[in-house]
Amino acid sequence: MITLSPPQARVLVVDDEKFIRDVLCDFLVLEGYEVRSADTGIRALAELEHSHFDVVLTDLKMPELGGLQLLEQIAIKAPHVVTVVMTGFGTVETAIDAMKRGAYEYVLKPFRVEEVLHVIRRASDKRLLVAENLRLKEALSLYKVSEAIQSALSLDELLAAVSSAAKDEIGADLVSIWVADPSEGWVERLRRVRTEGEGAMKDAEFGTFSASALAERLSAGGFVAEQNQRAAQLFATQPGVPVVSVVAMPLRAKGSLVGIVALASTTPNYRFDEGHRKLMTLVTSRASQAIENGRLYEDLQASFQQTIEGLAKAIDKMDRYTAGHSERVAVYSHYLARRLNMSVETQGVVRHSALMHDIGKLGCVMNLNKPGKLTSEEYEAFTLHPTFGRDILEPIKFLHPLIPGVYMHHERWDGRGYPMGRAGNDVHEIARVISIADTYDAMTSDRAYRRALPHEVAMGEIERCAGGQFDPEMANIFGAVMDDFRVEETTAGRSIPE
Repeated sequence: MITLSPPQARVLVVDDEKFIRDVLCDFLVLEGYEVRSADTGIRALAELEHSHFDVVLTDLKMPELGGLQLLEQIAIKAPHVVTVVMTGFGTVETAIDAMKRGAYEYVLKPFRVEEVLHVIRRASDKRLLVAENLRLKEALSLYKVSEAIQSALSLDELLAAVSSAAKDEIGADLVSIWVADPSEGWVERLRRVRTEGEGAMKDAEFGTFSASALAERLSAGGFVAEQNQRAAQLFATQPGVPVVSVVAMPLRAKGSLVGIVALASTTPNYRFDEGHRKLMTLVTSRASQAIENGRLYEDLQASFQQTIEGLAKAIDKMDRYTAGHSERVAVYSHYLARRLNMSVETQGVVRHSALMHDIGKLGCVMNLNKPGKLTSEEYEAFTLHPTFGRDILEPIKFLHPLIPGVYMHHERWDGRGYPMGRAGNDVHEIARVISIADTYDAMTSDRAYRRALPHEVAMGEIERCAGGQFDPEMANIFGAVMDDFRVEETTAGRSIPE
């Protein structure tokens, strides 16, 4: 088995004495290192700007820009570089000062070449260890983000996973995700900002990217990466502090640009580097693969909603007295579910179940709203509608979550309901919610056999039947729910039961 050795480090030697530079360069080359040299701190910075180095070996006492000042600049412009200092003024204070400014180690002049080579080897090993740790961190970050992307069903969940990676793993101050809309152009679908810590700003102070400018550049392929003034030019409205760095990545579906993930740093000296761009390239690449699934899921959700609303309207069209009943029951049920602190997902099931709760009446071929009481045969047929509802929904797999609410909404807390005669918590909680909302709307709506009852009378009846017909806790809460509902509807200028 052949083991490949890691590539030797690239070393930059900085010293204003030519003899020392030449000696160090010769010995380092003989050891297999790639070596460049600079005679001043300013020329060293120029080398670092145009080439990649792993280790900088620098003298401390130099004209124009001394070694300590060079260390400060390296920490800003090339933080991945490991620095080693040489000094002929070997005091403890000098060493401590150098270490505080980022130096890994120091050697004293006059030095032995073997000593310098030993320090360079250790600095090179540290560079490899740091690089390996960075790769492990990137791999872990990518794994976490990939898991989130894979589990995301909706487009919003998918974009939230991408945003979390940009903000938490990369440290962006602003994350802005834009999605192409056929009718509205580029729409900012998600935006997250850093509003805590040193230099924190309010959301509005972060400015807004120019999506059209980013899209124009991303259409040609690749990514956008700019610093300082050129980065600021990518904003339509400027942040409240100077922009330090910007990276923008494309989201593509079937080869077309469908989204933009734009990151900005406004933190002084914090620039996105190659590692950041690499991680975001991998994240957005995986997100792009999942985008079509997210859009298909959204289309399915829209079809699901349209199907339910269409069926609800079909139910209410059966009788002019029940027009709008299913929608009102859905609204009341949703208000109650929210007050009961049900999850957002469960609240959605409550609303959809309430819209469908009377679907079984499609199987009752009779006038259930005729004047006067139903005959015993008619009442017997009427009590079958929850079962008919279950049977109608059963063959439609994506409507299965609605069956408990539809099938049990006429069960009672005391066990005297139908079709199964279940009692207490054996009645599904969604059905217990719908039961209260259904009864309230039936009492406060006109029927062929009676006029609508006033709101106060209906609420009195709900309270009287708590613990008998209705779940007592839900019935007690329903009064406060309806008070809130009536205030909101009145404020919005909409009609409410008198």
